[in-house]
Amino acid sequence: MRFVQKIKLWHKVTAGLIAGIIVGMIFGEDAGYLKPIGDIFIRLIRMVIIPLIYLSIVIGMTSINDTSTLSRIATKSLIAFLLTTSFAIVIGLSCAYLMEPGKWITSDALGTAITSRPAKTSFDFIKIINDTIPDNALNALVSGKMLQVVFFSFFTGIIINTIGKEKKLIYKGFQLAAKVVFKMIHLILNLAPYGAFALTASVVGKQGIGVLQSLGLLVITLLTAIFVQYCIFGLMIIIFARLSPTPFYKKSIEYQTLAFSTSSSKATLATTMDVCANKMGMSKNSTSFVLPLGAAINMDGMAIYLGICTLFFAQAYGITLTTFDYLIIILTSTLGSIGAAGIPSGTIIMLPMVLSAINVPIDGIGLIVGIDRILDMLRTTLNITGDATIALIVDKTEGTLNTKTYYTDSAKLKEGESPLFK
Repeated sequence: MRFVQKIKLWHKVTAGLIAGIIVGMIFGEDAGYLKPIGDIFIRLIRMVIIPLIYLSIVIGMTSINDTSTLSRIATKSLIAFLLTTSFAIVIGLSCAYLMEPGKWITSDALGTAITSRPAKTSFDFIKIINDTIPDNALNALVSGKMLQVVFFSFFTGIIINTIGKEKKLIYKGFQLAAKVVFKMIHLILNLAPYGAFALTASVVGKQGIGVLQSLGLLVITLLTAIFVQYCIFGLMIIIFARLSPTPFYKKSIEYQTLAFSTSSSKATLATTMDVCANKMGMSKNSTSFVLPLGAAINMDGMAIYLGICTLFFAQAYGITLTTFDYLIIILTSTLGSIGAAGIPSGTIIMLPMVLSAINVPIDGIGLIVGIDRILDMLRTTLNITGDATIALIVDKTEGTLNTKTYYTDSAKLKEGESPLFK
């Protein structure tokens, strides 16, 4: 009994993933009957994650008494997120350009032949900015419009910081509310192994491992780009944080396993905050502010995939892209990845926007739908790792990282509640 209690959550989730693959391969489509179990787990996570993001950002902003410090951390985080996202798209485009996955796809496979390039869809940047500001804050929270939630969180934090004596009382109220939400998430995460088992079994059972074979080069291209980006995270830690990336990679396995099984950065946020605070030694400022912000706007994995898929379809249709087209891809993919942040399979929603911006037909998108759910697991893992990387770098450059905790082996650290809510 004691042995079972000592097993870490990510070990249990890994066991659930392996069991799900085995069950899915054995029972095939019949494994789909397990999907409702996974759906319930995801719904429970979604039930509490918007309050967590809202409360965490507000607490992160109000816990920093120095306005200049808050401004500096916010600026560092936003610039880093935008740069890593844009750079991720460049990596995706580079890999797709060199490996040419679209050259192996015929027009028959796309389901349509191109006779002429469609009219270019106008890209309304002003509308995207306007859509970031909610006309109804409660509706933004209820509907889970992530950019609007982030805007409202920032606005709330700024206003609270302008209040005088009552600020401490309000701050304490937010802390207590967040503590309740965090306890809920910890309880829900105990169901993660069962959710991972059910979701994996249903996906493998329905699509089979063979679904990867028909688009093998596209999959290999994505894996290559993700590996390159993953290595760059380590390089960033060495250059900007002056730390060895080895402890980071080892301690990240816990939240990465959950991200892989749920395909949602938001669903993984609580675990990531816990790991970063208790095992990597990050401060309250980073765990409560930078990480929730990253989960809301930073999607490196999705950005890579948008770039790869755009070039994949251009190659498949025999369309030669100009330098200006590549710039448009980088811009639209960056904004598209931000807009679809945290949404499982959000690529399918945003890809038509990117393709239309450079007049590439969207008819062939159905070709990649079959493998998108599996690849989404890989993209999400990279997304949340990117959030933690930026949080670590910001924390180190601010001089608030506990390097002793960072270099201490996880087995020697006590499991505990995130200092965010103490």
